[in-house]
Amino acid sequence: MSGSVYAYGLAAACLLGLGFVLQQRAAQRAPLADMLRFRLLLDLVRDRVWLAGIGCMVAGQIFGVLALAKGDVSRVEPLLATNLLFAMALARRLSGQRLGWSGWIGVALLSGGVTAFIVASQPEAAKAPVGAVQQGLVLASLLGASMVMVVIAKHLRLVKEPPLLAAAGGLLYGIQDALTRMATGTFSAGGVLALLTTWQPYTVVALAVTGLLLVQSAFEAGLLRMSLPALTAAEPIAGIACGIGLLGDRLRVTPTALAWEVTGLVAVVVGVLLLGRHPAMPAGTAREDDAHRTPTESQ
Repeated sequence: MSGSVYAYGLAAACLLGLGFVLQQRAAQRAPLADMLRFRLLLDLVRDRVWLAGIGCMVAGQIFGVLALAKGDVSRVEPLLATNLLFAMALARRLSGQRLGWSGWIGVALLSGGVTAFIVASQPEAAKAPVGAVQQGLVLASLLGASMVMVVIAKHLRLVKEPPLLAAAGGLLYGIQDALTRMATGTFSAGGVLALLTTWQPYTVVALAVTGLLLVQSAFEAGLLRMSLPALTAAEPIAGIACGIGLLGDRLRVTPTALAWEVTGLVAVVVGVLLLGRHPAMPAGTAREDDAHRTPTESQ
């Protein structure tokens, strides 16, 4: 496996982390009436800070595509989860907050968990195509889970919505990553014409726009530390599931390897939660009068 996969993956994570911080700083100022409506994106597009965040995210996604074109989804997704390390670095600079013991533990768990999972699992690309029925079941399960999260979030108080909306968006981003890998394979084999005659690129666009709306709504509704951990944890989990279920990626399944893989993923999730709740993460502008709105009033 070429070292460029890791270079591209970490570059993508860096740009995504910076982009998320900038997007949340802008989204927290958007009108709550636009939440979960595409009008929110039209409002945000006039904000220079948000556009800078989107620029970072787009650049990060380009590096992500380059990584996915050269590596397996199950290998690239854990690398993308390190975006929180870069988000923390920017947030710490903006806030002047010291990292502290909880921050260092979070850094160690996240980076160590990613390393443990990749080394233990040694992902390999599929040698045989995955059946359409299996692909459909995997997609339906993840899309259904995302939809359920959104429905539940809409019936909660405003302050409890961000984690669910961010996780729902993260699931869509994970699916998007896997379909991007499929699309790059089609492009490599048959060129632009072959790519345009498949369903994957159009689905990627739809997932990107919908995921963006969910994530920006999560950023708008609450503090970054409430939404970014859920987003960062959900995307690699969905991406790995799609890598196995859609693309047929193979992971080592010996007892020792499985133990380290599970340990690595648990460490990633715990590290994400610790860093996401760190005081250095921007708190944004509290909306105390909105925090006590009923579910009906928040829609």
